[in-house]
Formats: sequence, C-alpha cells, structure tokens
Amino acid sequence: MKLLIDTDHKTLVNEDNQGSHEYALYSPEAFKLISHLWLKVGWDQKYPYTFSWMGRPVIQLPEDLIRIQEVVYRIKPDVILETGVAHGGSLIFYASLCKAMGKGRVIGVDIEIRKHNRRAIEEHELTPFIALIEGSSIDKNTVAQVKALIRPGERVLVILDSCHTKQHVLEELNAYHDLVSPGSYIVATDGSMQFLHDVPRGKRDWTWDHPSAAALEFSQSHPEFVIEQPPWPFNESELRENVTHWPGAWLCRTS
Repeated sequence: MKLLIDTDHKTLVNEDNQGSHEYALYSPEAFKLISHLWLKVGWDQKYPYTFSWMGRPVIQLPEDLIRIQEVVYRIKPDVILETGVAHGGSLIFYASLCKAMGKGRVIGVDIEIRKHNRRAIEEHELTPFIALIEGSSIDKNTVAQVKALIRPGERVLVILDSCHTKQHVLEELNAYHDLVSPGSYIVATDGSMQFLHDVPRGKRDWTWDHPSAAALEFSQSHPEFVIEQPPWPFNESELRENVTHWPGAWLCRTS
C-alpha cells in the first residue's frame, strides 16, 4: 500500500492491489487510512509503552482505555477479571474506576508476577480493590482459584491480555466465558497483531496467529456470544470505528 498526501490540494491517494483511490484529506476515509498506518508505526516505536496510570506503567493505547472505561461505566460489573498483569497499570486503572463508581473489584492473573511489580501493586492505595493470582491463565487450578473468588449472581467482565497466540486465547475463552454475565463482555485484546506482521518488530505468523482469529472461531461455536464494537455513548463526528489495538475483540454475551 502507498499513501500519497497532498496538503496543498487537501487530498489523499491510496494505491494498493485494488488500484488507486483518491479521497478528500479531511474525510472519514482518509482518517481511517492514516490512523491504520499511525497505529502500525506507533506500535513498532513502542508508543503504548510511554503511558502510566496512577504511577504504574499501563502499556495500552489510550483510546482503548477510554473505550473500555465507557463499557465499565455502562455495565458496572461487580468483578473485572484480567489475564496478564505485567506492571499492574491496567489493574490499577480498573480499580480506580471501581472506586470512582463505588462498585466492583479486580482480579489479576499472570503466569509470573515479578516481585517488584507485586510489591508496587500491593503498596498502591488501590490495592484493596485488587486480588492477584499467579499461575497460567489456562491451568485448571488457576481457573478454579479465579472462580472461587466470584460469588453467584455477580456481573463479570473479562479481559484477556496475557499470551496472544490464537491457541492460548481460544483456551482462555473456553475457560472463562461462562463467567461472563448477559450484557457483559469477554475481550480478546491485541488482535492488531494481524496488521503488524510486516513491521520491523512483527512476525509473519501474526497474519493468522492472533487473538481476533480466536475470538471469531470461538463465536462460531458459541452463539450466545456475538462480536460487536460497544456503542459509543457520545459521537458528534462522522466516524464510526475505533482507532484500536483491539479489533474484533469484543465478545458480547447476549443470553
């Protein structure tokens, strides 16, 4: 793909295998093309690694955090379960939402919670809202520990952000989907890998080996879940699609 931007004539030309197409520079079509390329370059330059939340590295695209905040506030879950802890920034983010809403708590699961990260999370002022479980997210004992922390009837939102291979995410979906309440979601993050296979830090197998592929396969055998972008509660623009590292991630339980 080749993008030709002419700021004098305010046009953008996209040349690819389908031919050449010209768009107004200040249009939804141009915004989508530029954003897609910006995401790829930004990911390779580790742009998501430049943010923190209340003192902890969060390693997420800010737009994804704002969008999931919209969902958390709308459904007000009793429990937010996240696989993948890393530095703990996402856990702190979700815990801060729970505290602000006056409802909810967070469970974080990781195959290895490094000592300095555990210490930082446990010493954080939001630690009363967080439970940590160390172990593989698809290990039966780990899954049992998670389920033991969730009371019957609680509304649960699940975010999968650990190992991002298709097989691992598919096993996580099968392990945790029954926790998800009707109207809530299980989110298979970082499906943008499929678009990053050709960047310097990417891998060729990512064209098929990514979380969005797992979410799609899972939905085909679980009709109670549909892949949908959660509605935007506010939108005064012509835009309709997220700028996101989580394409095809949102599995909504409908029944």
